[in-house]
Amino acid sequence: MKLSYRVPRIFFRATFAISALVFLAGPALPALADDTPFTPQTKIRLSIVQWMPSKGQYERWDALGGEYTVSDDGQVFLPFLGPLPVGNLDNASLTNEIAKRLQAKIGLVQAPAVTIEILEYPPIYVVGDVTTPGEYKFRPGLTVLQSLALSGGPLRAKGSQQTESIKLAGELREIDHSILRATAKLSRLQAEMDGAKEITFDQTTGADQQFTAGIYNEERIIFQARASALQRQSKAFTELRDLLTTEISTLEEKLTGADDNIKSVEDQLTSVKSLVEKGLTLSSRQMDLERLLTTYRSDKLDLVTAIMRGRQAISETTRNLEGLSDTRRSEVATEAQSERASLDQFKMKREMTQKLLLEDLASNDGVKSSGEELPLTFSVSRRNEGQINQFQASETTALAPGDVVRVVQPRILDSSSGIDPDQSPKSQTLADRASQ
Repeated sequence: MKLSYRVPRIFFRATFAISALVFLAGPALPALADDTPFTPQTKIRLSIVQWMPSKGQYERWDALGGEYTVSDDGQVFLPFLGPLPVGNLDNASLTNEIAKRLQAKIGLVQAPAVTIEILEYPPIYVVGDVTTPGEYKFRPGLTVLQSLALSGGPLRAKGSQQTESIKLAGELREIDHSILRATAKLSRLQAEMDGAKEITFDQTTGADQQFTAGIYNEERIIFQARASALQRQSKAFTELRDLLTTEISTLEEKLTGADDNIKSVEDQLTSVKSLVEKGLTLSSRQMDLERLLTTYRSDKLDLVTAIMRGRQAISETTRNLEGLSDTRRSEVATEAQSERASLDQFKMKREMTQKLLLEDLASNDGVKSSGEELPLTFSVSRRNEGQINQFQASETTALAPGDVVRVVQPRILDSSSGIDPDQSPKSQTLADRASQ
């Protein structure tokens, strides 16, 4: 009775332990065939479990288990066991080898249970005539056609070249507009430096006449606004100088009157002093005249000071009026120098962009597509026992971890593909049209 009760209990403990190990290990990726060797850079999870009869349960060896990566030379470095070659071993062979080595190393009566789960395969690489060549994650069952889909499909060479031509044409058109703006601005600045009444613009050919007329009209508005501002400033200084001159004239007239008043009071004071000395008048009369004389002299000093300040203000206003034109000319000259440097850069950039556009248009003319598209060709480079072997593949060829898939789109070249883009009249005409 005791034995029959103990057996189910041990069975349930074992089942619970194995379920817990599977839960802790987490979901595993779908594995390759059991007879597939482990390729370098494969990441695995090693789990080791041993049945303990004394405890009636399974125990997990966490010291040896864990995540490991197969090295480039086909080895896995395990604690206690050291390096273990796995290059020619499949999943079953590797688990048996680890179990046997542990049994021999520790001296176990029964070998432990070893399981290996594939966590991550080495990536595959897709190169050649694809939209986005690069490194992609491998999964079991991946085919060449699926890898082509991962990389964005075949490269549409003609479409991409046309897109690049459109982009270059847009850049060229923008550069031409910038050159037109810079040229018009330089014409306006030159007219300001020369003191001209109107702007003389250079004649342009092949440009959008409506756009050109708009740029010229904007520069004329700026020219008139700046001329009006300069005229208003000059008029303000002139009016201020005239006002100061008038005030000085008024002050000088007041100064003349002040001198007459002082002279009159001095004469009266002289007569009063003689009368006071003779006792014919009171001394208070003399004191009143002296105070009045002091007041007149103080007023005269105020008038003289005001006249000096007015003349100083006139001098400063005259300097500002005379320096107004010089300052504006200096500012315009500096602005024109900066604009010429920008214009030179635009011209250099236009020359380079036009050359790139001509070459791109020539290459578009040289590559001719046939009546029907040619099929893609595939080749796979695979590492096998330390050597890289390359073979032709089809869309349904199954890939292995670490494979390099090369996609080639055959093209039919026209006999005129070797034409010099700088000597192609057709390309030059297309470039001129694109820039417009």
